[in-house]
Amino acid sequence: MESTEVQEKKLGLAEVFSIASGAMISSGLFILPAVIFAESGSAVVAAYLLAGLMMLPPLLAKAELSTAMPKSGGTYFFVERSLGRLLGSFAGFAGWFSIALKGAFALVGIGMFWTYINPGAGPFTFKLVALGFVAVFTVVNLIGIHGSAKSQVIMVALLLCILAAYIIMGFGKSRSISITEFVPRDAGKLFLVAGMVFVSFGGLTKVAAVAHEVRDPGKNLPRGMFLSFIVVIIVYILAIIVTIGLLDAETFRNTMTPLSEGGAVIAGNIGAIVLAAAALLAFATTANTSILAASQNPMAMARDGLLPPWFGKTNAKGVPVPAVLITAAFMAMVILLLDLSSLVKAASTMMLILFLLVNLSLILMRESRIVSYRPLYRSPLYPILPIVGILLNGFLIFAMGAMPLIITAGFFVLTTLWIVLYRPEHPKRDSALFHIVERMIAREIRGTRLSEELAEILRERDGVDEDRFDQLIRKAIVLDIPGKLSRTKLFEKLAGAFSLKLDSGYEEILKKLNERENESTTLISDDLAIPHIVLDEEEGFEIVLVRAREGIVYDEDRPEPKVVFALAGAAAERNFHLQCLMAIAQITRTPDFQERWADAFDEEELRLLILLAERIR
Repeated sequence: MESTEVQEKKLGLAEVFSIASGAMISSGLFILPAVIFAESGSAVVAAYLLAGLMMLPPLLAKAELSTAMPKSGGTYFFVERSLGRLLGSFAGFAGWFSIALKGAFALVGIGMFWTYINPGAGPFTFKLVALGFVAVFTVVNLIGIHGSAKSQVIMVALLLCILAAYIIMGFGKSRSISITEFVPRDAGKLFLVAGMVFVSFGGLTKVAAVAHEVRDPGKNLPRGMFLSFIVVIIVYILAIIVTIGLLDAETFRNTMTPLSEGGAVIAGNIGAIVLAAAALLAFATTANTSILAASQNPMAMARDGLLPPWFGKTNAKGVPVPAVLITAAFMAMVILLLDLSSLVKAASTMMLILFLLVNLSLILMRESRIVSYRPLYRSPLYPILPIVGILLNGFLIFAMGAMPLIITAGFFVLTTLWIVLYRPEHPKRDSALFHIVERMIAREIRGTRLSEELAEILRERDGVDEDRFDQLIRKAIVLDIPGKLSRTKLFEKLAGAFSLKLDSGYEEILKKLNERENESTTLISDDLAIPHIVLDEEEGFEIVLVRAREGIVYDEDRPEPKVVFALAGAAAERNFHLQCLMAIAQITRTPDFQERWADAFDEEELRLLILLAERIR
């Protein structure tokens, strides 16, 4: 059966932290330090610190986009809604491919550590173990996202406990190290090796793929991602420093299991086995997260009409069963049949391209000025950080070499062919890029408005239940007047609008508006006017919204408001009239209301601005 995403959200801060952390701690800690040490010596610590700094732009960009659009698919959804169908489809396919491939690579990496537990094991045994983990985590994910996340919490907690013990015990047995040993001597090489480390941080943002399952995403998503980033980079740095102090340079340079070698120095064979078990646990958490995150892409793409509908089928618990099974089958096939080395480089290149697109998406969403783009977390130092992120990612992409770029280009060509050939009936959507072009060129070119879709996402995110005031705003006439007008002309326009909605005629309404104004001005503040009349009807209430871009001349030497809420209600509606005034006061007193009112593109964005305003309902 197919379910919607409107269901109980079960993932909290602990699950967000564990999904993000589990996706990072694998080869980046248990294998890669030896590779980097062979290239740069003790400057490996500086390489990891630099890689962490390089990760900040995509991390902060994803944190903002996730709080604005907590939907399944993560990067796919952000890129599709920002840059359109083609690049969105590439992001969806590339994200699925790179995440699943990295998960398969993590499981194959288990073989390097399995020998500590079972010294007689050969390559075939390694593959059987990897396939066993694929089967286990497939079942875990089919049970439900919540179950998969809970298992991730347990595994990550156990992993961090082992690593904490390694760091604490290792400091007691490691040689003293001068801080000068960590100073890099070749800045150019440092940047390149930091690029190798950077990819290992990529799993940090996978949690965005399941943002739709997170409780209070505005708080838990950025907090969980930032906490994971801080904890993991501290663990990386401290564990590497301890390992440098435990091992001589020759051993560190020639081993592929540096932490297990360090464990052997601390506690002999038992220490090596415990750290090998920790590595197995780390690779398992990466594989679990890979199935969990990668399977969200086909589901989200199917719901958008970019894949056949059956990819989007979910069971009663919201699990995308076909997507999970296909992801697991792909990982199993890669483990059994393919040489991973060149494919993993291609997957890394795609990941860097996705980071570049995420930073670009942030810029487009901000610059589109869509009224319903309202992230609960905003990335600092905008636009400097996303631009720096784009430049860094671009440099690293070309540094990966020709072959990964050729594979990625071929992947893009296949995506383009799919978009051209697969053309089911589905509503056309606009994008943030389209929205920017629309503002610059023509109002006439329209798709299904992105602002309306984002508004629905916000209502779901914030748990907003519409009240009667919202319902009236939904059907209200909205007048967007480009120039300046007089109060007389305003009242004539209001009378014409109200007469379309009410039984009262134009002349009667105009007379009432003028009489009410003669009693006392309806100019409430420098920016706001609330003309209001009492109807002769026994019941009924209507609202008309007006934006006067150049202001309304009420009286000489008086402010010229640009915001008008006009109210017309029966005498019996006096209490509701007061409720409307309270709602208007809350809406118009929000700090950025006037700016958003001025920036709204058209009548529908003005309406959405009112509907999405924070107020007590």
